[in-house]
Amino acid sequence: MSPPRLSVGALVFPEFEPLDLYGPLEIYAVLGDRFDIRIVAETDAPVAARGGPRTAVDDTFADGHAYDVLLVPGGMGTRREVDNAALLDWLRAAAAKARLVTSVCTGAALLARAGLLDGRPATTNKMAWKWATTQGPGVDWRPKARWVEDGDIFTSAGVSAGIDMTLAVVARLTDVETAEAAARASEYDWHRDPDWDPFAEMAGLV
Repeated sequence: MSPPRLSVGALVFPEFEPLDLYGPLEIYAVLGDRFDIRIVAETDAPVAARGGPRTAVDDTFADGHAYDVLLVPGGMGTRREVDNAALLDWLRAAAAKARLVTSVCTGAALLARAGLLDGRPATTNKMAWKWATTQGPGVDWRPKARWVEDGDIFTSAGVSAGIDMTLAVVARLTDVETAEAAARASEYDWHRDPDWDPFAEMAGLV
Protein backbone atom coordinates (compact mmCIF):
# COMPACT_ATOMS: atom_id res chain seq x y z
CA MET A 1 0.00 0.00 0.00
CA SER A 2 1.39 3.40 -0.99
CA PRO A 3 1.98 5.97 1.77
CA PRO A 4 -0.45 8.92 1.86
CA ARG A 5 0.55 11.88 -0.26
CA LEU A 6 2.17 14.82 1.50
CA SER A 7 0.55 18.20 0.90
CA VAL A 8 2.60 21.13 -0.39
CA GLY A 9 1.15 24.58 0.28
CA ALA A 10 2.81 26.91 -2.24
CA LEU A 11 2.34 30.60 -1.50
CA VAL A 12 1.83 33.10 -4.31
CA PHE A 13 1.56 36.90 -4.25
CA PRO A 14 1.78 39.57 -6.96
CA GLU A 15 5.23 39.69 -8.63
CA PHE A 16 6.55 36.46 -7.19
CA GLU A 17 9.52 35.03 -9.11
CA PRO A 18 8.26 32.27 -11.47
CA LEU A 19 11.19 29.85 -11.14
CA ASP A 20 11.21 30.24 -7.34
CA LEU A 21 7.79 28.62 -7.40
CA TYR A 22 7.73 26.39 -10.44
CA GLY A 23 11.27 25.01 -10.14
CA PRO A 24 10.45 23.32 -6.81
CA LEU A 25 6.92 22.47 -7.97
CA GLU A 26 8.36 20.57 -10.94
CA ILE A 27 10.13 18.27 -8.51
CA TYR A 28 6.98 17.72 -6.45
CA ALA A 29 4.91 17.25 -9.63
CA VAL A 30 7.27 14.57 -10.96
CA LEU A 31 6.57 12.78 -7.69
CA GLY A 32 2.82 13.24 -7.94
CA ASP A 33 2.18 9.90 -6.29
CA ARG A 34 3.97 11.22 -3.18
CA PHE A 35 3.03 14.93 -3.11
CA ASP A 36 -0.19 16.93 -3.55
CA ILE A 37 0.39 20.55 -4.63
CA ARG A 38 -1.93 23.35 -3.49
CA ILE A 39 -1.49 27.00 -4.53
CA VAL A 40 -2.30 29.38 -1.68
CA ALA A 41 -2.95 33.13 -1.85
CA GLU A 42 -4.70 35.90 0.05
CA THR A 43 -7.70 35.81 -2.32
CA ASP A 44 -8.96 33.35 -4.91
CA ALA A 45 -8.15 35.60 -7.90
CA PRO A 46 -5.35 34.43 -10.24
CA VAL A 47 -2.00 35.90 -9.21
CA ALA A 48 0.43 37.45 -11.69
CA ALA A 49 4.10 36.53 -11.37
CA ARG A 50 6.96 38.79 -12.38
CA GLY A 51 6.64 39.17 -16.14
CA GLY A 52 2.89 38.68 -16.10
CA PRO A 53 1.93 34.97 -16.26
CA ARG A 54 -0.93 34.23 -13.89
CA THR A 55 -1.32 31.30 -11.53
CA ALA A 56 -4.69 29.93 -10.45
CA VAL A 57 -5.34 29.65 -6.71
CA ASP A 58 -6.54 26.51 -4.90
CA ASP A 59 -6.79 27.75 -1.31
CA THR A 60 -6.97 31.14 0.39
CA PHE A 61 -5.55 32.25 3.73
CA ALA A 62 -9.05 32.24 5.20
CA ASP A 63 -9.44 28.52 4.48
CA GLY A 64 -6.94 27.77 7.24
CA HIS A 65 -5.74 24.50 5.73
CA ALA A 66 -2.75 22.64 7.12
CA TYR A 67 0.08 21.57 4.81
CA ASP A 68 2.93 19.17 5.33
CA VAL A 69 5.36 21.43 3.45
CA LEU A 70 5.17 25.20 2.96
CA LEU A 71 6.89 26.71 -0.08
CA VAL A 72 7.50 30.46 0.05
CA PRO A 73 8.96 31.97 -3.15
CA GLY A 74 10.72 35.29 -3.48
CA GLY A 75 10.58 37.96 -6.13
CA MET A 76 10.14 41.71 -6.33
CA GLY A 77 6.74 41.35 -4.72
CA THR A 78 8.37 40.52 -1.39
CA ARG A 79 9.32 44.19 -1.02
CA ARG A 80 5.64 44.94 -0.62
CA GLU A 81 4.51 41.75 1.11
CA VAL A 82 6.88 42.16 4.08
CA ASP A 83 4.33 44.74 5.25
CA ASN A 84 1.27 42.60 4.51
CA ALA A 85 -0.07 41.69 7.96
CA ALA A 86 -2.54 39.15 6.55
CA LEU A 87 0.23 37.25 4.76
CA LEU A 88 2.55 37.29 7.79
CA ASP A 89 -0.23 36.10 10.07
CA TRP A 90 -1.01 33.25 7.66
CA LEU A 91 2.66 32.28 7.51
CA ARG A 92 2.90 32.04 11.30
CA ALA A 93 -0.27 29.95 11.55
CA ALA A 94 0.59 27.68 8.62
CA ALA A 95 4.18 27.18 9.82
CA ALA A 96 2.92 26.05 13.22
CA LYS A 97 1.01 23.22 11.52
CA ALA A 98 3.60 22.24 8.88
CA ARG A 99 6.23 19.52 9.03
CA LEU A 100 8.67 21.62 7.02
CA VAL A 101 8.81 25.30 6.05
CA THR A 102 10.84 26.15 2.94
CA SER A 103 11.71 29.41 1.21
CA VAL A 104 13.43 30.32 -2.03
CA CYS A 105 15.33 33.54 -2.69
CA THR A 106 13.82 36.56 -0.90
CA GLY A 107 11.02 34.37 0.39
CA ALA A 108 13.32 34.18 3.42
CA ALA A 109 12.62 37.88 4.01
CA LEU A 110 8.94 37.01 4.49
CA LEU A 111 9.81 34.24 6.94
CA ALA A 112 12.13 36.63 8.76
CA ARG A 113 9.48 39.36 9.05
CA ALA A 114 7.05 36.75 10.38
CA GLY A 115 9.58 35.97 13.13
CA LEU A 116 10.06 32.40 11.96
CA LEU A 117 13.83 32.68 11.51
CA ASP A 118 14.81 34.48 14.70
CA GLY A 119 17.93 32.92 16.21
CA ARG A 120 18.22 30.44 13.34
CA PRO A 121 20.67 30.10 10.44
CA ALA A 122 19.26 31.00 7.02
CA THR A 123 20.24 32.22 3.58
CA THR A 124 18.67 34.16 0.74
CA ASN A 125 19.37 35.63 -2.71
CA LYS A 126 22.92 36.98 -2.80
CA MET A 127 22.07 39.77 -5.25
CA ALA A 128 19.31 40.98 -2.89
CA TRP A 129 21.32 40.28 0.27
CA LYS A 130 21.50 43.82 1.64
CA TRP A 131 17.74 44.35 1.55
CA ALA A 132 16.62 40.86 2.48
CA THR A 133 18.83 40.53 5.55
CA THR A 134 17.53 43.81 7.03
CA GLN A 135 14.13 42.12 7.34
CA GLY A 136 15.44 39.86 10.10
CA PRO A 137 18.16 41.40 12.29
CA GLY A 138 17.83 38.48 14.72
CA VAL A 139 18.57 35.88 12.03
CA ASP A 140 21.93 34.14 11.67
CA TRP A 141 22.27 34.94 7.97
CA ARG A 142 24.73 32.70 6.11
CA PRO A 143 26.26 34.54 3.11
CA LYS A 144 27.87 31.46 1.54
CA ALA A 145 25.26 28.71 1.17
CA ARG A 146 23.23 27.20 -1.65
CA TRP A 147 20.66 26.34 0.98
CA VAL A 148 20.50 26.04 4.76
CA GLU A 149 18.67 23.29 6.63
CA ASP A 150 17.88 23.95 10.27
CA GLY A 151 15.45 21.52 11.85
CA ASP A 152 12.06 22.09 10.26
CA ILE A 153 13.11 25.10 8.16
CA PHE A 154 14.94 25.12 4.81
CA THR A 155 15.98 28.41 3.16
CA SER A 156 17.68 28.63 -0.22
CA ALA A 157 19.63 31.20 -2.18
CA GLY A 158 18.28 32.76 -5.36
CA VAL A 159 15.90 31.35 -7.94
CA SER A 160 17.40 28.08 -9.27
CA ALA A 161 18.83 27.24 -5.83
CA GLY A 162 15.30 26.36 -4.80
CA ILE A 163 15.43 23.24 -6.98
CA ASP A 164 18.53 21.92 -5.19
CA MET A 165 16.92 22.67 -1.84
CA THR A 166 13.69 20.92 -2.84
CA LEU A 167 15.56 17.79 -3.83
CA ALA A 168 17.15 17.84 -0.37
CA VAL A 169 13.66 18.22 1.12
CA VAL A 170 12.44 15.24 -0.90
CA ALA A 171 15.42 13.17 0.26
CA ARG A 172 14.57 14.06 3.86
CA LEU A 173 10.86 13.26 3.55
CA THR A 174 11.28 10.12 1.44
CA ASP A 175 14.80 8.91 0.59
CA VAL A 176 17.80 9.87 -1.52
CA GLU A 177 16.83 7.42 -4.27
CA THR A 178 13.48 9.14 -4.75
CA ALA A 179 15.17 12.55 -4.95
CA GLU A 180 17.65 11.19 -7.49
CA ALA A 181 14.79 9.77 -9.56
CA ALA A 182 13.05 13.16 -9.56
CA ALA A 183 16.24 14.90 -10.68
CA ARG A 184 16.71 12.40 -13.52
CA ALA A 185 13.10 12.75 -14.64
CA SER A 186 13.59 16.51 -14.75
CA GLU A 187 16.97 16.17 -16.51
CA TYR A 188 18.38 18.30 -13.71
CA ASP A 189 21.98 18.23 -12.42
CA TRP A 190 21.44 18.26 -8.65
CA HIS A 191 24.02 20.26 -6.67
CA ARG A 192 24.00 18.22 -3.46
CA ASP A 193 26.47 20.29 -1.44
CA PRO A 194 24.57 23.00 0.48
CA ASP A 195 27.82 24.97 0.80
CA TRP A 196 28.36 25.15 -2.98
CA ASP A 197 27.80 28.83 -3.68
CA PRO A 198 29.79 30.68 -6.36
CA PHE A 199 27.28 33.53 -6.27
CA ALA A 200 28.30 34.70 -2.79
CA GLU A 201 31.72 35.66 -4.14
CA MET A 202 30.22 37.27 -7.24
CA ALA A 203 28.08 39.43 -4.96
CA GLY A 204 31.12 40.37 -2.84
CA LEU A 205 29.75 38.71 0.29
CA VAL A 206 32.81 36.53 0.95
